[in-house]
Amino acid sequence: MSEPIAEATSDIPTVLFVCVHNAGRSQMAAGWLRRLGGEGVDVYSGGSEPANEINTAAIEAMAEVGIDIGTEYPKPWTDEMVEAADVVITMGCGDACPLYPGKRYEDWGLDDPAGLDVGAVRPIRDEIRHRVEALMASLNVAAAP
Repeated sequence: MSEPIAEATSDIPTVLFVCVHNAGRSQMAAGWLRRLGGEGVDVYSGGSEPANEINTAAIEAMAEVGIDIGTEYPKPWTDEMVEAADVVITMGCGDACPLYPGKRYEDWGLDDPAGLDVGAVRPIRDEIRHRVEALMASLNVAAAP
């Protein structure tokens, strides 16, 4: 089951985070952008080979900063998601998605939190926050209250 895709009819940017398993990095990035960008941005995430569940260390690391990604679930990305996105961000995990003209693509080379404990996931979480803040600035998305 996929998330419903918002129509690109507004000035609100749409960001898609893509990772192979959609269980760690992409879920943390989506959580950060939803929290920090609020209603100023539409956020989606997906993977080419979704895992069965979200990485528990990623859930715990995000909970430490007040962001609940425990209710999320790994899901596949779809062509429809890529088409709807203004920005497509891969997580340095070698996942490939179709290239559409007029889209902005970035690859964030991030360590994989799979198999790591929460102590090792914290620096990845914090690096993702910094990158999300830079992304928001580049998209002129104001921080949510």
